[in-house]
Amino acid sequence: MANSELMHNMGPDQILPASSHKGWEANSAVTLQMKASGPTSAKPISVYSFLHKIADQYPTQKALAVKRDGDWKYWTYEEYFRDSCTIARAFIKLGLEQHGGVCIMGFNAPEWLLANFGGIFAGGITAGVYTTNSPEACLHLAKDCRAQIIVVENDKYLEKFLAIKQQLPELKALIQWSGTPTAPGALSWQELLQLGYDEPEEPLQERLKRMAVNQCCTLIYTSGTTGPPKGVMCSHDNLTWTGQQYGLFTFDLKICEERFVSYLPLSHLAAQMTEIYMAVSIAATIYFALPDALKGSLGVTMKEVQPTGFLGVPRVWEKIHEKMVEAGRSSGGLTLLAAGWAKYHGLNYYKALQAGRSLSWYEWLQYNLARTLVLNRVKEALGLYHAHNFVSGSAPIGLDVLEFFQSLDMPIMEGYGLSESLSIGTMGLLKTGYFKPGTVGKVLSELTSMKLRPSDMANKKQEGEGEICFKGRNVFMGYLNLPDKTHETIDDDGWLASGDLGWLDADGFLHISGRVKELVITAGGENIPPVIIEECIKKELPILSNAMVIGDRRKFLSILLTVKCHMDETTGAPLETLASPVRSWCSERGLQIATVAQFKKASEDRRGLVAQAIQAAIDKYNRDHAISNAQKVQR
Repeated sequence: MANSELMHNMGPDQILPASSHKGWEANSAVTLQMKASGPTSAKPISVYSFLHKIADQYPTQKALAVKRDGDWKYWTYEEYFRDSCTIARAFIKLGLEQHGGVCIMGFNAPEWLLANFGGIFAGGITAGVYTTNSPEACLHLAKDCRAQIIVVENDKYLEKFLAIKQQLPELKALIQWSGTPTAPGALSWQELLQLGYDEPEEPLQERLKRMAVNQCCTLIYTSGTTGPPKGVMCSHDNLTWTGQQYGLFTFDLKICEERFVSYLPLSHLAAQMTEIYMAVSIAATIYFALPDALKGSLGVTMKEVQPTGFLGVPRVWEKIHEKMVEAGRSSGGLTLLAAGWAKYHGLNYYKALQAGRSLSWYEWLQYNLARTLVLNRVKEALGLYHAHNFVSGSAPIGLDVLEFFQSLDMPIMEGYGLSESLSIGTMGLLKTGYFKPGTVGKVLSELTSMKLRPSDMANKKQEGEGEICFKGRNVFMGYLNLPDKTHETIDDDGWLASGDLGWLDADGFLHISGRVKELVITAGGENIPPVIIEECIKKELPILSNAMVIGDRRKFLSILLTVKCHMDETTGAPLETLASPVRSWCSERGLQIATVAQFKKASEDRRGLVAQAIQAAIDKYNRDHAISNAQKVQR
């Protein structure tokens, strides 16, 4: 065997030779941006060794918990690792090749995590698929990652892949973890496990020898602005190093003492980082919510589990806020008075922390009484009595919502990061000098470097505003199969350009002020590329001159439309008379409309032909082009 082959056969924790910080091929190897001391000097470790180590140290610690048939079913860390290895052996037997794709589609469950680790252990590259994806969107993702194994939760999701199966020449197996598959050839979860039990260990050990920490093992598909989703390539080191830093450095979590509820989509990097890699680093227990969590059952699970930390997108916090405000309106006089007193002293504590001011003895007394008599009871009713970390991410959250939860002694920390920065960037922390609600905190300088690259955008909102850039061990490898996009995003020195604009205030807190790239982020944390939507609707309705999607920090997408009209040749200002194609379009429908005012009036009659034609164009976009419910235009 050649020396180079021997050198590359020393996995799973080997570092392959590399000359660049970036790559875009499935088998690319990249340099690690390590330093001589501090957190970034930690020894690299593969995902396999990461879970193996914790399973050896804490074999009987509860790792995963899911409620089935009314009872909680648990996996210990020893079982978590054992089942992941079993699935890895089964995937290899089914034909998964090194760097082959493993797609996972379904609501959060132990099987999601086991399929993820099994795919990585077998040398594959895992990719979560949004459950709202259309078959067409599934096809793009599966072809992009060379999907050889597809794991789904139920018949509904299996049907999406069956519809495109003939277009996936490399597909080796379809697996369904819940219920019995009805499609010929699809394997049940028990059949998959049995296949793995029956397989020898040697093929898996051979794969592990070829594993390297500076190669890709997971893809996070994130929206682009003018094209289909891009595969964000995460290396073993990206995931294991970042998971450890969040667990032990950023949030100061306790080994074997933390409990989290899993409900946010695991195809999101934030959910994977929290519920897979950070959780493993501290041997936490993950409790899986029911599939209807966001429709009402999440609160029941929270009360039962009483998690020690809670991550929510802004819309989740807003829904809790709305329900509590509504409940408060029906409270009696004394209850309302006590709540007002307690909330005043709760908010006063955090206002003092922000100002760097010490509380007087009287304020301390009132705050502690408020917590004991009122606020702790409220937190217990929400299922958050034991929680010591409250985090909001993926989109901005209103200051009024932040102050509401501060008044309940639940200070929500905002952070800023990207899938491309493995969610590490800036974070607000509960200590003097690091707490300023309404900002996304300070840069986590021991973990990453940040700079504001001067932007040539003319509409700067603040002096010193620039594009936010990061550099460090948290920066992703590149976009799969997209060298040009990779070079646009990571420069030759390893700096990641976020596409977002920001500025630092006098205290060093980062404020997000806009985007270099066009991207709408809804209140639910969904990244929506508006240009695609706008162009689709304009194509369906050619009488439109402009279309602008509205949805940033909102519950759903709306769209503003303008109709073609004559322009003042000198000033370029729009005139009242409609352009001739619009008048012809109206005439074809038996309408005699010549002015913008007449057209507007006609469009406001929901039963009229103009309004129906506009709605038909939107409906066609929603039906044929929207790849998820979040990307549908509602108004």
